[in-house]
Amino acid sequence: MSESINRGRRKLLKTTAGAAAATGIITHAPYLMSQEKKVLRYLGTAVNQSAEIAAKAKEDLGITIEYIPVTTDEVTKRIITQPNSFDLVDTEYFSLKKLVPSGNLLGMDAKRIKLFDEITPAFTKGEIGGKKIGDQGTAPKKVFYLKGQKSTEFSADPTDWVTLIPTVYNADTLGIRPDLIGRPIKNWSELLNPEFKGKASILNIPSIGIMDAAMVIESMGEYTYPDKGNMTKEEIDMTMKVMTEAKKAGQFRAFWSDFNESVNLMASGETVIQSMWSPAITAVRSKGIDCVYQPLEEGYRAWAAGFALPSTIKDDKADLAYEFINWFLSGWAGAHLNRQGYYSAVLSTAQNNMEAYEWDYWMMGKPAAQDIMSPSGQKLASTGEIRDGGSYEERMGGVACWNAVMDENKYMVRKWNEFIAA
Repeated sequence: MSESINRGRRKLLKTTAGAAAATGIITHAPYLMSQEKKVLRYLGTAVNQSAEIAAKAKEDLGITIEYIPVTTDEVTKRIITQPNSFDLVDTEYFSLKKLVPSGNLLGMDAKRIKLFDEITPAFTKGEIGGKKIGDQGTAPKKVFYLKGQKSTEFSADPTDWVTLIPTVYNADTLGIRPDLIGRPIKNWSELLNPEFKGKASILNIPSIGIMDAAMVIESMGEYTYPDKGNMTKEEIDMTMKVMTEAKKAGQFRAFWSDFNESVNLMASGETVIQSMWSPAITAVRSKGIDCVYQPLEEGYRAWAAGFALPSTIKDDKADLAYEFINWFLSGWAGAHLNRQGYYSAVLSTAQNNMEAYEWDYWMMGKPAAQDIMSPSGQKLASTGEIRDGGSYEERMGGVACWNAVMDENKYMVRKWNEFIAA
């Protein structure tokens, strides 16, 4: 995830200085080893650096979480250059191809993860409900296991050593304004439909935007990619040619890179169809405006993050990190995330910490039996509403590809920037 993605997801998972102070969370001096025994220096973006989770961990475990919130790129840089500056890191699966070869991440011992066997098979097997899901891009199952605890190589077969223990994941699609479109939208190709000339938008984050573009091009029947998450130079050229022609024809109203831009474009009606994230849909709806996170026949583009340990971690700190990770999977944190539209690693424990009507709405695709509220008390859905895309199995079972960093990433970014500037 880029920093702009994190800004968007911070709308629902936000740590404030005041809340941090109230709960005793330490958010300063990341390079100083704390003298307090039960402290974990937690490096990551703000995706699940929430004051509520830290406060609950302090209450249940007596562990003080010392957040070190940085951008996605800075997470990668810290792991590679300063692995002793944190005790626990929350990073993206797509970053692992950069991180694992450094030798600065320690393989997680699956035997020390109490609920390891209950982690969703979307990660361990690439399956949902017993059926294979799309694995183009950096599907977690491709980078889930290491050959050994200190190995710098992934293992295609299950081992006792795991790269990341999942924290949050989700499936992304297009947002639409059904009140302004006035007809069903079923395909990614609609993003380039001339009917929406001047009222379409795509996100200006190259590694993600180009995958949305590839979904559109496949939907148009122009080309079938062997792997949308790892294109050749020729495929990048073809993709950007199609998008540039559409841009020059006036298809796009804007190219957004900030969460608030995406909300404002849709809420104002300047765009009626665009790349979007689930929290942004919620933000538009909270203004009383009809906005839908549209399920599409070709499927979703997914993303996922997880916990890892630095190779420099020592015995007592490692024990503390495993204690926190086991707690994180035990249900309270999972329910907290699920209530915000994300998905958690161990579904059974999250279910045990949610009301039946909440579980039915968020995970089963059933109409809300009563109003659905966020953990902070914001109304997210009214009685009778159904979650966009339906149940967990429908949404995650419909994944076509995963966020990735291409082998030709530098070339892709250059070509993307040429497209934006055209």
